[in-house]
Amino acid sequence: MRLLYLSHSDGLRHVTPPGHPEQVARLQAIGEVIRPDLVSDMVMEDAPLAPLEAVLSCHPSSYAERVAASVPEAGFLQLDADTHVSPGSLDAALRAVGGGLRAVDVVLSGEVDRAFLAMRPPGHHAERSTAMGFCLFGTVAIAAKHALTKVSRVAVIDFDVHHGNGTQDLLWDEPNAMFVSTHQMPLYPGTGAAHETGAHGQIHNHPLAPYSGGAAMRALYREIVLPKVRDFAPELILLSAGFDAHERDPLAQLNWSTEDYVWLTNEIAAVARDVCGGRIVSCLEGGYDLPALAESVAAHVTALGEAA
Repeated sequence: MRLLYLSHSDGLRHVTPPGHPEQVARLQAIGEVIRPDLVSDMVMEDAPLAPLEAVLSCHPSSYAERVAASVPEAGFLQLDADTHVSPGSLDAALRAVGGGLRAVDVVLSGEVDRAFLAMRPPGHHAERSTAMGFCLFGTVAIAAKHALTKVSRVAVIDFDVHHGNGTQDLLWDEPNAMFVSTHQMPLYPGTGAAHETGAHGQIHNHPLAPYSGGAAMRALYREIVLPKVRDFAPELILLSAGFDAHERDPLAQLNWSTEDYVWLTNEIAAVARDVCGGRIVSCLEGGYDLPALAESVAAHVTALGEAA
């Protein structure tokens, strides 16, 4: 099995103010642990730069143009309480979008079995016309919409500690895209209750209590989440891979271990093997303790590459 790893140095050009948790050092920390020999038969590529028009499957042109116009020539511009742009932010965000599209194309073509995209800014909080939660464009939702031009059904599993309100918003009316989110509640952004089920009942939110730990996560996925995904029988599984549920992360309290991420990756890969020929596209979202992030990403990528 071949694994494609996508990233780009433009992700380092999205600079946030000093002390901001979504910082350049996140991608640097990941880059220090991802080596070509980490997984046998892993291919590493630069994430391509998507044109601005690529986001229009999920965002209106007025929003895309507003984000592009907001990028300053120097310094920072604050879009909301948590979300900033700097001179390199647009290219970084469009590399994330382009990487997601490239990953879908190569996985669905059979060139590789799975792909992991390590780019920033993240995307799962970006709503149709709202930048928020460190996010500008809905990378995973855009990738899902692109996949639906090639296959009939896709599933997005979001295991970031924060609810993927943006992905939910962007896929709310899409009957052929299942969105499943497990997340801490209560926590930012305050959405993700079980009664939020989408226009076609295809959205499934499963809140977890603070300090519930990895055992609660494993039971939830084993008994509820993965059976739902299996029943939906997607032709591709996309992951919003946030690593901020880690016990060392400063922004939340789900207290998962690195081994929990290995278990979860292996379980998702087993479902993918059975329902969609093993096809998985995983995209980086959160994770704000740098050593825990690097350790967890390396474990996740290794598990993706080595899963049967």
